[in-house]
Amino acid sequence: MAKAKSQYSCTECGATAPKWQGQCPGCGQWNTLVEALIEAATLGSKRFGASFAPLTATGKPQDLAAIRPREEPRLPTGIEEFDRVLGGGLVPGGVVLIGGDPGIGKSTLLLQALARLAEAGQPVLYISGEESAEQVALRAERLQARTSGLRFLPEINLEKIIASLQEETPLVAVIDSIQTLWSDALQSAPGSVAQVRECAAQLTRFAKQTGTGVIFVGHVTKEGALAGPRVLEHIVDTVLYFEGDTHSSFRLVRAFKNRFGAVNELGVFAMTDKGLKGVSNPSALFLSQHAQDVAGSCVLVTQEGTRPLLVEIQALVDGAMSGNPRRLTVGLDAQRLAMLLAVLHRHAGVMCGDQDVFVNAVGGVRIQEPAADLAVLLAIVSSLRNQPLPPKLVVFGEIGLAGEIRPAPRGQERLKEAAKLGFTQAIVPKANAPKQPIKGIEVIALDRVEQAMDILRSL
Repeated sequence: MAKAKSQYSCTECGATAPKWQGQCPGCGQWNTLVEALIEAATLGSKRFGASFAPLTATGKPQDLAAIRPREEPRLPTGIEEFDRVLGGGLVPGGVVLIGGDPGIGKSTLLLQALARLAEAGQPVLYISGEESAEQVALRAERLQARTSGLRFLPEINLEKIIASLQEETPLVAVIDSIQTLWSDALQSAPGSVAQVRECAAQLTRFAKQTGTGVIFVGHVTKEGALAGPRVLEHIVDTVLYFEGDTHSSFRLVRAFKNRFGAVNELGVFAMTDKGLKGVSNPSALFLSQHAQDVAGSCVLVTQEGTRPLLVEIQALVDGAMSGNPRRLTVGLDAQRLAMLLAVLHRHAGVMCGDQDVFVNAVGGVRIQEPAADLAVLLAIVSSLRNQPLPPKLVVFGEIGLAGEIRPAPRGQERLKEAAKLGFTQAIVPKANAPKQPIKGIEVIALDRVEQAMDILRSL
């Protein structure tokens, strides 16, 4: 029997090589080549089947100005926070990829969503390649979900799954998970680069042809990235990530890609004994309730998509016990912290070179926007001087290397959200100063880091 030939494919860019190399010849990444068998089948009827027509018919070029776009209809899932992240609901024919750590709640959320849709009379299908029917039924019973009308299929063979989809014609189908599927057309094992890429492509093609909304559950690597080929994220329409500590009751769902809505939208959930419940006031999760004023705490107004959130930034500055002071962040960029400390020393004369600096965003939220810079600096100086900030003070603003305080987007919305939650003072960039006073909140507009340090002494 002839030995099957193999090649090595890059998990990042999909480039191939005849033998293993430490560095990918296509994208230059290291240790990304994985072995896969060379398939004898071509892009003919064996892989794509006679039942699959081309995704789009070949036609003549058109004038783009003559094309009239249409608004895609939305299908609300009945879970408000999930619909927010999706951009208003599921889109017929849309393909969603949702990833996260094991046990964080991906299957729970999707089972709840399908149960809501089935209760509303919509045809839905849950396809599980990891759990048996009894296990999923037990979870549904624990969640007290009404599963009447919710169709279930335990299967990992792609061809059988597509046959069932064609027979059932559901409006929404969940694939849990895409890494467990395998196709008869390929010889490699389930979860390999070739299998994941092929199964995702075929199911995406089916979704676009039939209008069935498909949701993939994806595994993640130990670094937190979605497992499998990078092309998987390019194929789908929406990419969602579950965030949060599995030991905490709070979960965050963030959109990193959405062809039908805004990116960086954030959905906040609380894990209860009856499943995931949406949190109507997420700012309350990220603000600590201190019995007395404490040094090193500053409230930031951050913007997650279209939603302003109030998050407490905590800093601890302590004398270094070694010659190499530590810089540690949780929920913030550690490299940016080092830059901010240099700006603080150069332009404000506050030195932390012999101090350990620890910064934390309360509640497990990850702050990615630079508008958190000013809040981080004020929290650090507050801890260094052991001087508490006013409890009703909020801060936002980006810090430049020249010591300037740059404006943040949607400053008015941030201030109105802070005023609504009872905050009475705000330190903001001068460019974000409101033209008309906002009732209930005093706005202090600054344009330099030195001014912020002077204001801190007078508070």
